[in-house]
Amino acid sequence: MRFDQPVPITTIARLIGAEIAGNSSGFATGINEIHKVGPGDLVYVDHPKYYSTCIGSPAGFIIIDKRTDFPEGKVLLIVKDPFEAYLKIVDHYRPFTPSMKIRSDLSTIGEGTVIMPNVYIGNHVVIGQHCIIYPNVVILDHCTIGDHVIIQAGTVIGSDAFYYNKKTTRDIHYKKMNSCGRVVIGDSVEIGAGCTIDRGVSDDTLIGAGTKIDNLVHIGHDTVIGKNCLFAAQVGVAGATTIEDNVILWGQVGVSKTLTIGKDAVVYAQSGVKDSIAGGKVYFGSPVEDAREKMKELVWIRRIPALWKKVMEGNE
Repeated sequence: MRFDQPVPITTIARLIGAEIAGNSSGFATGINEIHKVGPGDLVYVDHPKYYSTCIGSPAGFIIIDKRTDFPEGKVLLIVKDPFEAYLKIVDHYRPFTPSMKIRSDLSTIGEGTVIMPNVYIGNHVVIGQHCIIYPNVVILDHCTIGDHVIIQAGTVIGSDAFYYNKKTTRDIHYKKMNSCGRVVIGDSVEIGAGCTIDRGVSDDTLIGAGTKIDNLVHIGHDTVIGKNCLFAAQVGVAGATTIEDNVILWGQVGVSKTLTIGKDAVVYAQSGVKDSIAGGKVYFGSPVEDAREKMKELVWIRRIPALWKKVMEGNE
């Protein structure tokens, strides 16, 4: 999440009750999780296992629960509970503001765009020109939609990320990590009926220009989808995944989190992608393999009964 304007780190420290270690004259420009941080960002860490990763990241300001070594140019904000501090910052700079109108007065809709009945448009939504938004679509706060976009009935854009912090107590429970990111949809994208596209936890979920998405597809938080991709029905993509340009995912493909699918890759229906895969190839299976090799394997599997019968007959 980008702040509307840079915020003095002393102001952040007062808000969360933090002790500052390092240069206290800096300004934070946003807050992000570790996968998405950049210079000027705040990031939080609450486990020694991830201290070095967080401190070594591009983030300039680290909300942490213990004083530790850090390089020159970084700043530590030391608090008892970094996760709660993160939530407090998010709630302060992007508070939940309900809109009870079917179309928020804070939204912007471009010339020539058609909005059909029962479409809900939240706060600070920007919709471009010459779009068609079919009935019962929900577009939630801070989402941005380009020009010539078509969204079919019943789709939800900008729902909260499925992202929880596991707290181990007497009763293990999961605490919601409030979403402050957006969904940004490029020009000439088409999205089918009944799809769900989650906003980023703290950054943006991106759908590249020209991408076409079939019905009943789910896109997880902070996922970056390139240009001119094609997703068939019931594809599911987990969070913080990168799918490069011209990728085709056929029906019911499942894609795990924080991986990359390379440019021009094709994944056949009902496959499972659990790790990053190179572009320019065709894949099949769960987990996916080169499609030609997988097909050969299936042929040999079908031959097993006949081969077994032949072996047994030879032993008689």
